[in-house]
Amino acid sequence: MLDTSRGQAPAPSDEPRGCLFALSQPPLMIFLGVIGCLLLMASVHDLFLL
Repeated sequence: MLDTSRGQAPAPSDEPRGCLFALSQPPLMIFLGVIGCLLLMASVHDLFLL
């Protein structure tokens, strides 16, 4: 059975914070924005200028 006693507080875990925390970082969003703009410009060039 599970031990449900309140003896000690659980130790803080050093788990990674996950994808939503990573996407909230400004350098990552700037990088993804630049890559997205380059892909958008390349697709517009291919569709309308070639």
